[in-house]
Amino acid sequence: MSMTEKVDELRKRKQQTSLGRGQQRIEDGKAKGKKMAADRISKLLDSGSFIETDAFTQSRSTDFDMASKRADGDGVICGYGKINNRPVFIASQDYSVLHGSVGEMHAKKIERTIDCAIKTGVPVIYLLDSDGARVEEGTDVLAGIGGVLTKQSMASGVIPQISVVLGNCAGISSLFTAMSDFVVMADKISCMYMNGPEAILGISGVKTTDEEIGSAATHATSSGNAHIRCENEDDCINAVKLLLSYLPDNNLTEALKLEVSDAPDRTAENLYETVADSYDMREVITSVTDTSTFMEIQSEFAASMITGFARMNGQSVGIVANNPAVNEGRIDMHAADKAARFVRLLDCFNIPIITFTHTSGYVADALQEKEGLIRHAAKMVYAFTEADVPKINIITGKAIGGAYIAMNSKATGCDIVFAYPTASVAVMDSEGAANIIYNEQIAKSDNPVEFRKAKIKEYHERFASPYEAAKRGYVDDVINPAFTRAYVITALEMLKSKRENRPNRKHGNMPL
Repeated sequence: MSMTEKVDELRKRKQQTSLGRGQQRIEDGKAKGKKMAADRISKLLDSGSFIETDAFTQSRSTDFDMASKRADGDGVICGYGKINNRPVFIASQDYSVLHGSVGEMHAKKIERTIDCAIKTGVPVIYLLDSDGARVEEGTDVLAGIGGVLTKQSMASGVIPQISVVLGNCAGISSLFTAMSDFVVMADKISCMYMNGPEAILGISGVKTTDEEIGSAATHATSSGNAHIRCENEDDCINAVKLLLSYLPDNNLTEALKLEVSDAPDRTAENLYETVADSYDMREVITSVTDTSTFMEIQSEFAASMITGFARMNGQSVGIVANNPAVNEGRIDMHAADKAARFVRLLDCFNIPIITFTHTSGYVADALQEKEGLIRHAAKMVYAFTEADVPKINIITGKAIGGAYIAMNSKATGCDIVFAYPTASVAVMDSEGAANIIYNEQIAKSDNPVEFRKAKIKEYHERFASPYEAAKRGYVDDVINPAFTRAYVITALEMLKSKRENRPNRKHGNMPL
């Protein structure tokens, strides 16, 4: 066979691989707004940059007539390319090949992809579309999936990992997403669960649906497994690109600083009207950060806590904030988990942390106490104390009790703490404290209502005023809210060279 004939054969094999093995599945997917695995890669990566690896890998299994079902690539396209001229590795599952099921060689391809990403120090992206483990391959599949999870664990905190669910993500392979740093899902396309409706019905007798347990809406609002919820596949691709722009390539580098036209000393007089007893903290965040750069993460989950990325004078920063518009910014189990995980991610990748504090404390709820509020609250404290990146806190309103400690306080290692004149830093609300301390005096007074008001004011000025906290060194400065941006940017510049020496240890025992 001549070279020309061999090249023709190669071209045909690659064409057959790109088409997959299930035309009907391809057509069904298109009807749902789904793209093919190769098309997704083309949409995500810079034009002409993708290089495929392990293109001709096939399953070794011969049981259950699997030999006749083999296909080059074994249901996942792996390789490397560029996004906005930055290198990335990618694994895109192909639903047209055996429903994208994860077999032994399928898993080994993903393992090798992660290995290469770790060695080269670049992000890895998983485009997931699979019905789960390929049961025909038995324990080889379990070993394969275990290998992928192990590699993901090794990559954690070393390189960014992003999972995009673009179809089914079922069974044990759904752990691929949980082991990633971010999970992106799309309405009406994504469906993710460990046990599907049939398994749940068979084991527990409870009837449910894919939508109820596995949809993007469920994981964005209830479980917290989805960090970004999109309308369609194109939005998912755009979200990944934007997300990567805030992240470094690996834990030994820093995120790219961009040129911005937003002046570092821009003032925000609108905050005089914004900051009150109840307000949406997003208005404060967007007034202080570079214009149109705030990207919220898990926006629909644990709404009393806000997490996200933004830029300050072009520098990537992480935002963690209470939202007083939701239950007075009180912290519950989910809010604590949300903050803790995001803080740890920021610390992994050398991204400064900026917190905006306005919280009335932890939620007072019997069910939360029974389900472990204490343990979840401790996770958040642990995450902030563990982080050694630059940490800046702006106390905009109430900072009460243990929740104040958890929200990046001086006591837990915050570098710079600013407070607005509206701040109230105390062990408990002035109203509640006055009721306890002056209870007998209030009851015996001639005018209990006025006497109580006077004592509340007295307690606030003596114990809860931001100036009192500043006197004791818990607040570095009480600032004019309009100049918050300039204060934060200056602090970030000063903290650039921050270094901390910590005790030698294998790792801590986080209260998981």
